[in-house]
Amino acid sequence: MNAFQFILQYVKRHRVRYILGIFTLFLVDFFNIYIPRLTGAITDGLTANSIQMPRIRFYLLLIFLLGLSLAIGRFLWRYFLFGASRAIERQLRDDMFAHLEQMSVEYYNAHKTGDLMTRFTSDLNMIRMAIGPAVICVFDASVMTIMVIAQMIFYVNLRLTLLTLVPMLVICLGEIYYGKIMKPKYLARQEAVSRLTDYVQESFSGVRVIKAFVRERAQRYGFLYANRRAMDKNLTVARLQAIVMPLLDVVIGLSSLITLIYGGWLAITGEITLGRFVAFNQYINMLVWPMLACGDAINMFSQGSASIRRVQEIFEEEPEIADRPDVIPTPHLTGNVTLSHLSFTHKGHEQPSLKDISLDIPTGTTLALIGRTGNGKSTLVNLLLHLYETPPGMIFLDGRDINTIPLKDLRENIAYVPQDNFLFSDTIRANIAFGSKNGDMQAVMAAAKAACIHDSILTFPEGYDTVVGERGVTLSGGQKQRCSIARALMKDAPILILDDALSAVDTDTEEQILHNLADLRRGKTTILIAHRLSTIQNADVIMVLEDSEAVEIGNHETLMAKNGIYRSMFEKQQLEAAIGEKRAAED
Repeated sequence: MNAFQFILQYVKRHRVRYILGIFTLFLVDFFNIYIPRLTGAITDGLTANSIQMPRIRFYLLLIFLLGLSLAIGRFLWRYFLFGASRAIERQLRDDMFAHLEQMSVEYYNAHKTGDLMTRFTSDLNMIRMAIGPAVICVFDASVMTIMVIAQMIFYVNLRLTLLTLVPMLVICLGEIYYGKIMKPKYLARQEAVSRLTDYVQESFSGVRVIKAFVRERAQRYGFLYANRRAMDKNLTVARLQAIVMPLLDVVIGLSSLITLIYGGWLAITGEITLGRFVAFNQYINMLVWPMLACGDAINMFSQGSASIRRVQEIFEEEPEIADRPDVIPTPHLTGNVTLSHLSFTHKGHEQPSLKDISLDIPTGTTLALIGRTGNGKSTLVNLLLHLYETPPGMIFLDGRDINTIPLKDLRENIAYVPQDNFLFSDTIRANIAFGSKNGDMQAVMAAAKAACIHDSILTFPEGYDTVVGERGVTLSGGQKQRCSIARALMKDAPILILDDALSAVDTDTEEQILHNLADLRRGKTTILIAHRLSTIQNADVIMVLEDSEAVEIGNHETLMAKNGIYRSMFEKQQLEAAIGEKRAAED
């Protein structure tokens, strides 16, 4: 599908508006060409002293009624055509957002936020201009030009018309060439703006790291470079426009000069009347707008086609993770998880993140995953959420292959607390109730109490109605973690995944949260990822990952008896804790 076909499918949805708008525009142009004839008739009548005052009043009334009709018509075509282009812009933005929500995690790893934001804003604005004002310019210029030229030929003089149209023909040919050379320059400009937007977004998001490492000057230099590049691309476009627009004025002026010299001579010699000479000058002035409109239309079409191509690229990307045709609705899961020789390698990596892992996790089991960073713990839970594509026959939920379960049903049955504890720039209450169908305040408070965050929330200025900053930046790390845990508990799903979700809380709070989880999650499956072994030592099953393999599986007592990796890690942490307590006592 080319760019024209892509945008045409949206235009067709609003064809009634376009038809009404273009029809109204045609009527406006049609009525407009008769005003010079009326002024010409008045001029000829006054010159020949052959017109009476009642006739003049009649002509003036006609001009007034035509002017009123033109004003109403111009409002209507703007309402129809601009309204249609705005509606298409909104639909494109809605469809882009819906499409991007379906894209897999890998897509966002490869595409920067700033670039996507530019396509949502600047590129869609360019498309709106191309399917709104540009369409108006093209139709208006074409119809107006044909009707005006016809009036100039049949009402005034053929030779004068042909002579004055020569410069206009030069303008048309020049604008066609101008549009061809401008399109790649507009595309380069939009890409430079995307890079600038992305740099700014990334710098603001990472401002704490920038300040901590005293990199303000380096970031500023980086911004200056990106900003300069965007300016250079904009200047390239502006320079061409600065050359073309004055040349356009010169050619239009030349056409007006021909009219004054040759048309004046025809009027003096009596070949045309003075009134028709006046009308011809008005027609020439009326042709100036179509010539300028053609330039504007080519300009907007060049920008719009470049932007359509950039937006179309998003729609051409297919989500890697999607429901297969053979999925069967599964609204309720019990939480029985089976891993069968699970192996997985991330895209672009040579070494697998998980190697041949097999484990049965009955409903109601608490499974703990431990191991050094980079051994596949988070990858495993992301596969359970089906954020990555899993080969068939490796992960089963309630005895069904995960690939045969609709994504919506799967994820509605899993509550997840990620490592980054992302919070939206909204109230604490809205963040906690985010994934739940029940936003009742009592349920929100119960979840907050279970996550040991209720008392802290009450100390905030607006309590549960306190708005947290972007990504929850106004909260401490521990508060963000506990809000994320409360959000997951609100969902009350058969499967709960906590990905290192207690790393930022103290040991006493951790113990209380684990005690609350044991009560609330009785009979439901819970998967814990932790580096602090005190968090998971009471788990029913502990899996130790080493070099992406499950090297040890069992409960705390069993693994301690094996005298292997788990015991070594446990004793090391116990020793570190004892040394820490001794130092604290000495201080």
